[in-house]
Amino acid sequence: MAIHQVFPDQYDAQLNQKVARLKEDFARFDLPEIDVFSSPEKHYRLRAEFKMWQDDGQVNYAMYQPGEYKKPFLIDDFPVASEQINRLMPELLAAINADPILRLKLFQVEFLTTLSGEALITLLYHKRLDEAWEEAARALKKQLGVDLIGRSRKQKVVMDRDFVVERLQVADKVFQYQQVETGFTQPNGRVCEKMLTWAVEQSRPFGDDLLELYCGNGNFTLPLAQNFRHVLATELAKSSLASAEYNQRLNGVDNVTLVRMSSEDFAQALDKVRPFRRLRHVDLDSYSFSTIFVDPPRAGLDPHTTRITQRFDNILYVSCNPDTLKHNLDTMTQTHRIEHFAVFDQFPYTHHLECGVVLRKR
Repeated sequence: MAIHQVFPDQYDAQLNQKVARLKEDFARFDLPEIDVFSSPEKHYRLRAEFKMWQDDGQVNYAMYQPGEYKKPFLIDDFPVASEQINRLMPELLAAINADPILRLKLFQVEFLTTLSGEALITLLYHKRLDEAWEEAARALKKQLGVDLIGRSRKQKVVMDRDFVVERLQVADKVFQYQQVETGFTQPNGRVCEKMLTWAVEQSRPFGDDLLELYCGNGNFTLPLAQNFRHVLATELAKSSLASAEYNQRLNGVDNVTLVRMSSEDFAQALDKVRPFRRLRHVDLDSYSFSTIFVDPPRAGLDPHTTRITQRFDNILYVSCNPDTLKHNLDTMTQTHRIEHFAVFDQFPYTHHLECGVVLRKR
């Protein structure tokens, strides 16, 4: 992980600068007033990873300046990360340095924490993990009160669980989410709550059925489901889809159908280009879709999927990359008008901004 500096006294100014730049970049779209959702000024990241620097029989957390990966900076704390990660860092380091079995060939540590107070730590090694390591790791898990995983080449040793369960407040409801060690999750929990609440509030008037592409672990799917009759959600990654199914049961949501498909394939299915075995139990013609929700990766939507969105009365788009969002909006605004625009400061003190857009058919 690269060094990430925190300047709380400059937070408001840097956020204002990011919003001003975004307004300039999106000037051609005649945006409505932008809703700005800020982040906590520190301790906002719920996950973090550190290289471990071995020197003279001791190990320390290390980070790097971008482009300078041969010159580590040893650190004791990380104000970007959650308070829980900062509490665990010295306890974990002391325990590892006190036990050669845990220290030998350790090269990386990953933390995954939650607003609900759970924590999972992954230790990565350049050695095979044997019974002696497992015994030491189980004692470490008990000492720290966390879930623990050990990894080495072609080996994964789980001390009971490889996931945590998060609890997010969305308007007046709480939703629970299984978050698996290697699965994608929103790193800024407080901003994630604001994003979910915004999406729920914006979609209340839409009604009928919802199509969601890139549903992940159901992060948006489950809160949005309360506003629609039925939801059909797609996701390609097996692990994310398994978590979405788990989270659907965990929250007692019964109006969501999950399908393992890419957005490109699903767009072809909507066009009836060819049949898909993964949709053999889904009658697409039985849905009355009023709304499509997309939260794509940084590459944005492919051209075919972008054109598919134009068929829907309402488009709800959450983007982690304003550049690809602009490109997609060039097409969408041919048929739809932008009614609401929001920015979410997921990554303070960086140039990144997450955006949310509501478009209605003209």
